[in-house]
Amino acid sequence: MSALTEPNTITAVITKESAEKLGLAEGDDVTAIIKSTEVIIGK
Repeated sequence: MSALTEPNTITAVITKESAEKLGLAEGDDVTAIIKSTEVIIGK
């Protein structure tokens, strides 16, 4: 398991319905849990 050690920005696309169910608002602090068999990172 890896963790980001500095403040960072992760961008994700979710549906409006999911954002509403989670009660998300712009600027909220959240925790990102990434579950994937593939993660593609570009530089």
